[in-house]
Amino acid sequence: MTLLHHRVTQTEDGATVRDLLTTCFHISTTLRKQLKRRVGSILLNGQAVTVSYTVHSGDLLEVDVSDHAPMHPIPPVDFPLKVLWEDEYLLAINKPAGIVVHGAELTEETVTIAGAVAYYLQSPCFHAVNRLDRGTTGVMLIAKSGYMHDRCMDMLHTDSLYREYRAVCEGIPSPAAGTISLPIGRDETSLLRRCVRDDGAEACTEYEVLGTARDRALLRLLPHTGRTHQLRVHMAAIGHPLTGDWLYGVEDHSLITRPALHSYILHFDHPLTAEAVDITAPIPGDMLHLLEETL
Repeated sequence: MTLLHHRVTQTEDGATVRDLLTTCFHISTTLRKQLKRRVGSILLNGQAVTVSYTVHSGDLLEVDVSDHAPMHPIPPVDFPLKVLWEDEYLLAINKPAGIVVHGAELTEETVTIAGAVAYYLQSPCFHAVNRLDRGTTGVMLIAKSGYMHDRCMDMLHTDSLYREYRAVCEGIPSPAAGTISLPIGRDETSLLRRCVRDDGAEACTEYEVLGTARDRALLRLLPHTGRTHQLRVHMAAIGHPLTGDWLYGVEDHSLITRPALHSYILHFDHPLTAEAVDITAPIPGDMLHLLEETL
């Protein structure tokens, strides 16, 4: 259960429950409508009230924002997760390569991150904050309720949620650091590919070369937007596709069996506690092997 608490202050005396749902708990309009239909989900001093009820200084407002049974529950899958960090509201895992986050109509996936999380949390719901491609490894943040997902998504692409990736690319980018601002849209010749196109959505990526070996570079990548395949598309667009990227570069299983991309650092200010949370996932061995001459 996700239960929120708030003690009404003197300055809030005379406000309505509706006011506090917005100003104190940052509850979305959609969730507020759901709460209105859930008997007993809003309590004032232990008594069920409606959103129009007036509060007074010293009152205790409690709101149950737990998920209710979804129309399409996630089938649980007993698959071990590498938990990097967890609290009552959020879960961070080290995603392995080769596993999709969600199943898709075009594929029949036995194991998915969604299913593994559903099993771990014993919940039919799944709320990914940052989604990673099948081949991408590293830090992935999951909210334990729709409410927390909403709060985290409000932070995405702001200074309150920082994401840093490591990647290995073909060739050595020059200059050694820069910003790639190229719009990204669908490639009309493919169901999967994205491409740089004038009518695409705005996309911005910072890159920095951290080391080189074997005519490849270890990169620090910072996405300032969240377009599908953004980091892979942008590096390919400047002539340096990620090593092993079968979709935007050259696939070579003798080197690595996936695009060499890793979600390395996730930093965020906790939406409820304001705690600064720093999570790091070590660079996996298959990527280190590509650059072992310099590391």
